Amino acid sequence: MSNNWYKRSLSSEQLGVTMGSRQCWQLSVLVPSLVLSLLPMLVQAQATRSVSGKVVDGTGAGLPGVTVIVPGSTVGTSTGGDGSFQLEVPTTATALSFSFVGFTTQQVGITGKSSVQVALKDDAKALDEVVVVGYGAVKKNDVTGAVAVIGEKDFNRGTFASPDQLIQGRVSGVQVGNNSGQPGGPATIRIRGNSAVTGTGQPLYVVDGVPLDGRSARPGLVASTDIGAGADSNPLNFLNPDDIETFTVLKDASATAIYGSRAAYGVVLITTKKGRVGAPVLTVGVSGGFSSLLRRPEFLDASQYREAITYYGVPASTDKGGDVDALDEILRTGYLQNYNLAVSGGGETGRYRISLGYLDQDGIVRKTGFKKYSANLSTNLQFLQSKKLGLDVNLNTSQFREQLAPITTDAGFRGSLIGQALQWNPTQPLRNPDGSLFVQAGDVVNPLANQEYFNDNSRVTTILASAAPYYKFTNWLEYRALLSINYNTGQRRTSIDQRLINFPDLIDKGFAAISDNELVTQQIAHTLNFNKAIAGAVNLNAVLGYEYTKFANSGSNTNAFGNPAVGGFGVFGLDYTNYIQYSATGARNVSSFFDPSSELQSVFGRAILNFKDRYVLTGTLRRDESSKFGPNNRVGYFPSFAIAWDLSREAFFPAEKLTQLKLRAGYGRTGNQEFPAGAAQFRYTLDNNGAQSPLNDENVDLKWQSDAQFNAGIDVGALDNRLLFTANYFYKTTTDLLFPTTPGEPRPANAAIRWENLDGKIVNKGVEFDLGTVLVRNDKVDVGFNANATFIRNEVSDLTGAAIPTGAINGQGLSGALSQSIRNGYPINAFFLPQYTGLDEQGLSNEFGPIAYSGSPNPRTLLGLSANARYGKLALIANMTGVFGQYIYNNTLNAVGNVGQIGAGKNIALSTFENSVKEATGNPSAASTRYLEKGDYLKMSNVTLSYSFGDVGGFVKGARVYVTGQNLFVITDYDGFDPEINTVKRGANQVPSIGIDYLPYPSARTFTLGVNFSL
Repeated sequence: MSNNWYKRSLSSEQLGVTMGSRQCWQLSVLVPSLVLSLLPMLVQAQATRSVSGKVVDGTGAGLPGVTVIVPGSTVGTSTGGDGSFQLEVPTTATALSFSFVGFTTQQVGITGKSSVQVALKDDAKALDEVVVVGYGAVKKNDVTGAVAVIGEKDFNRGTFASPDQLIQGRVSGVQVGNNSGQPGGPATIRIRGNSAVTGTGQPLYVVDGVPLDGRSARPGLVASTDIGAGADSNPLNFLNPDDIETFTVLKDASATAIYGSRAAYGVVLITTKKGRVGAPVLTVGVSGGFSSLLRRPEFLDASQYREAITYYGVPASTDKGGDVDALDEILRTGYLQNYNLAVSGGGETGRYRISLGYLDQDGIVRKTGFKKYSANLSTNLQFLQSKKLGLDVNLNTSQFREQLAPITTDAGFRGSLIGQALQWNPTQPLRNPDGSLFVQAGDVVNPLANQEYFNDNSRVTTILASAAPYYKFTNWLEYRALLSINYNTGQRRTSIDQRLINFPDLIDKGFAAISDNELVTQQIAHTLNFNKAIAGAVNLNAVLGYEYTKFANSGSNTNAFGNPAVGGFGVFGLDYTNYIQYSATGARNVSSFFDPSSELQSVFGRAILNFKDRYVLTGTLRRDESSKFGPNNRVGYFPSFAIAWDLSREAFFPAEKLTQLKLRAGYGRTGNQEFPAGAAQFRYTLDNNGAQSPLNDENVDLKWQSDAQFNAGIDVGALDNRLLFTANYFYKTTTDLLFPTTPGEPRPANAAIRWENLDGKIVNKGVEFDLGTVLVRNDKVDVGFNANATFIRNEVSDLTGAAIPTGAINGQGLSGALSQSIRNGYPINAFFLPQYTGLDEQGLSNEFGPIAYSGSPNPRTLLGLSANARYGKLALIANMTGVFGQYIYNNTLNAVGNVGQIGAGKNIALSTFENSVKEATGNPSAASTRYLEKGDYLKMSNVTLSYSFGDVGGFVKGARVYVTGQNLFVITDYDGFDPEINTVKRGANQVPSIGIDYLPYPSARTFTLGVNFSL
């Protein structure tokens, strides 16, 4: 990344004032907790001796990650990648204890021994493995809903700025797609289809029990209207993927109803790594690599362009004599480096883990990049001789910095950077003979000049801190409190050089903008957990809870143009934002906002009845009260129930053939409150010179958007669980759709919107399949294959009134064009376009057919494939992702690749030139099915080849070297950059678009070489 970065920062006193007294009550709890969290790191020295060995499973294969500890002490370690270990134990130690999830814990005597070989036995009670669910954990056998747990060994491999990419293609029913190739760019995550008429449609993320806000504190782009709005930042960027232990995806309403009004789009529980009992272990990960362009749309090169000039009868003066690839000039090979360091350990009464991370990743577009500094601390403490009093502390802090390019989703006719490069005349040099940038007045922008003269830098700082004291009254009754704060602050500085004369507002002026945002979420929760056999073979696992959450969002912006009377901002060798006061006093704009604070108060409960470990009944109820809604509908109730029957526990079950057969069914309701705070009341904006403008009208009856979902599933295990199969059927109905309506015509020019609940429903239904296999497993060879597939259908029905138009198409001559509609009998965001019927003999478009349904942007099939193989110390892992049945509108081809561009001295797409009918340069490039393409693809997401050296030199443990390739190739007929890209737009009725590709930040292919080891 460039060093063009502002150096101002808040002092500690200023930061304290900024956070305000509203956080003091939580900090008073968190600070002492953090002090206590350091206590487990104190260890005592004593006389020791060395014991080494290896831990294997029943087949003789080494088991990595097994906890090895001297019973009754804090002395311990964990096995390396091949199952081996070495431990310094007290000379008085007589035994070692070996424990690992899914295996029976064993104690082995070590008196007179310096080496031991241990074979752990499969635990017949492996189904009692604990699964994290909302506000607690349950035995795996007690899970009745559609819940998927993805552990570290199943994560996608590679370098990621945010952790959501770790599970792409790994979970059925979950679609993870990148909205931008920018490092740290946003992703679209859909769980069981798309039902978002407004908002993002993203799931609720819960990190170590703390629900996230779902927004990023990075301010939006403030610049010339010609430049447009850029992609958002990923709200999970603050997390270090290396700190993640597991993802638990709650897919159906019986699992998500415990989160009530925030769970309509599913819930993703993220559990970070914790300390393990044993001596301190230092874990190190270092990697470096490079990225390059994955693929590109084909436009004319210089020789083809010269042919096209003759072919279309364009004046010969259009040939400027050069040979330039403008897209290649603004791109580069981006380099990355990633460092992770963690220390963990502790005893039976106190465990800790401290981690540090640093990521520096160049974007493949020049002058773009992402840097992140992260630190994480977690402790688990127990007090009193009885160990009934405890305290869990988690502190996750990070700061990431982005350098951004003028790549936007709704740029004006001059285009954003990618469009300028694609349509640049390939015979026109980008630089003058003296090496200076070629810039001339007019609407054709030199992309290299735009890149050079545009500076955009952001910084986001996040603190996610929580303290959870608890007390165990008995071994079956526990009280736990959770106090947390999620503090996010972001700053963005943007400047555009006055030498970029293609934008009239900038000539002899220049532009500068400084924006600040602050997002704060405070939470306090109390839960009481009960887990006890209440009547013979009946066990009750129940939780009762209360939760209060408060959300605050504020920000400000100052922007200004230079004074042309004194030469604008001048040339002082500084970024314009560092002396914005030099601007013209009459050309300054100052704005600020403070969203109405929203509060959510909830009570909830869940009960799980288990009879004989065969029959399980789960019931959940949550009551939410939110200040976002109208006074007549602030309270909502979200119930669910589910049942399960584990036939494998029945006497008649053929255990010699199957190891598990479990049937599940459930139903529940969840809600959605993803819309602006204060939307149910009269709101005004306070404008310049004392003016006021209405923002939205009051609606005292505004209520929750509701989702009802039925789920039925089956879990099968065979061949001693070497083959696992899960299938689910779901039927999800979304009603009371939240939508901002506008007054009918005629209406005042400044009329306010009114948020309402639309009549109508959106149905997502489908089936999911997950298959996991272990084909070969022994001490020498390990081969496995996993696959998941989802088949889904989406339809809108019972919508009253007119259809909702959306799906804005941008570009020159396309102002106001829309491509999508929400209407009865069709998928949400269905394409409705004029039907293209080809060209006539004069090269003009035949008369379009009527506007009609043309396809769905929602995929009908999702596919994930994974294979792993190990031979000795050499291992290979490969993951593929597939999406089928979707259509993509190629807005890029429509706007910048059409034939009219060559008549204006610009470049055109190769497919346009190679059309079998010579197209007239004056043929209008209207939006139509001509630019609608099938978006099916199968992508090799990542492949990793690794070699485990094991222990080296007596002090390095579990050393492993690997090379990883990401985005290696994609199989598709789509002509754009990448069929996975979705350039989200909100310009039409605030409905988020889907399946529209417009001049995105290109996707990259990345190769990484790294090493992991511990000390």
